[in-house]
Amino acid sequence: MTVDADDGVGNDAVVDRKKRKAKAKAASARPSPRRHTERVTKLESSQDALLEGRDAGTRDRMVEGAALLLGRRGLQGTSFSEVLEATGSPRGSVYHHFPGGKDQLVKAALDWAAAYMARAMDPSEGAPAEEITDLFLQTWRGILARSGFRSGCAAVAVTVATESPELLEHTSAIFRAWRDRLAELLVKGGLPSREAVEFAALLLAASEGAVVLSRGEQSMQPFDLVAAQLLKTVRGLTRKREEPR
Repeated sequence: MTVDADDGVGNDAVVDRKKRKAKAKAASARPSPRRHTERVTKLESSQDALLEGRDAGTRDRMVEGAALLLGRRGLQGTSFSEVLEATGSPRGSVYHHFPGGKDQLVKAALDWAAAYMARAMDPSEGAPAEEITDLFLQTWRGILARSGFRSGCAAVAVTVATESPELLEHTSAIFRAWRDRLAELLVKGGLPSREAVEFAALLLAASEGAVVLSRGEQSMQPFDLVAAQLLKTVRGLTRKREEPR
């Protein structure tokens, strides 16, 4: 069938075909859930390598080691002695690299953990809202699975244990940045701005709580139950968005 350039229906068909091709091209450019899982596994492996003597600068090694210990043992379990032992760093490096004391090390470790999550979510840029939600959840699920329920969120660990206003300000900035980034991705994924902001807060809070529950019960069941409800919610928001008005 030929398409007349002056035929409105024909033009619509051409536009539809172009939109479908553009959508398919964008989808093929995004990593599949499997590839995302492999990326998360690679990031997790880089964490585990810290305790196996990976060659890195002493300061970087201490920062990454502190981030790992915060997620596994909490703030109290992340002393300079523990970090030095875990990373094989010389004792003199403490005052050389962190003259501000433990709070300086913890802040640097929190920044590393925040950057880690940002790298894990980078591949979801431009993905549909449901896929973004699933990838975020799979990132946390992978951390739980690979660590045998030993690892959680370093920012949560500091928030619930510190009495330092500076550290609380630091963790609050990290949580705001995560919420803002998730909301940005969800808007690009098709959700209206207000709903994206609201769901980003729900996604972050619910997944963090689910991680704690699964660690406490030493079971993936609590996390999977929460994840299923979050995915159900984002599907509902997506359908609502797509319904004709």
